[in-house]
Amino acid sequence: MSETNDEALVAALWRVIAAHGWPGLTMGRLAAEAGVPLATLREKFPSRLDALILHGRLVDRTVLAGTIPGQGGLARDRLFDVLMRRLDAMQPHRAGILRFLRDMRRDPSLAALLGPQLSLSMRWMLDAAEVGGDGCRRRAIALGLVGVWLAAVRAWAEDESEDLGPTMAALDRALDRAEQIARTFRLLPGEAGEASPEPAPEPGAPAEEA
Repeated sequence: MSETNDEALVAALWRVIAAHGWPGLTMGRLAAEAGVPLATLREKFPSRLDALILHGRLVDRTVLAGTIPGQGGLARDRLFDVLMRRLDAMQPHRAGILRFLRDMRRDPSLAALLGPQLSLSMRWMLDAAEVGGDGCRRRAIALGLVGVWLAAVRAWAEDESEDLGPTMAALDRALDRAEQIARTFRLLPGEAGEASPEPAPEPGAPAEEA
């Protein structure tokens, strides 16, 4: 299916969830809402979870497509911009997403299934914000960003304002907390935690007494 059709399917997904909740989402209802044959939907979505994964990929794609490389400035400011644009991409489907979040609180296994996909998305968001790191450090930073994102989503779920001011304030606070923790554990790029080596004495200089 084309990107346009993917977006139409995701829009239909959230309309069905808004009306019937996650427990009431069936492939028959989704096919009818999207106006596609059930057989076509079977090829696209082996399970309902795959429909959610497509939504996540489209949100990631929207953020990445709108990212300009080499923006400079502070890493936290770039992360703020990236995560707010992620919320902006979710805004058209707000009613369905909010109902899904309520349903997910009653189904912890669903949150566990989506956890790896969320972690993957956050790694892409780190790339979009040009936040470096590798190995264990990068995994730790990505895990911290998951926490920041969840705090922002909780605020967004309660935020009825047009400008999302309360959401932005909550995201700013979450980034502040995450930055403090990252500095404590020397997770930020360039903070390796090793002591700098003492400079070698110049030739002919007297050695310091012990």
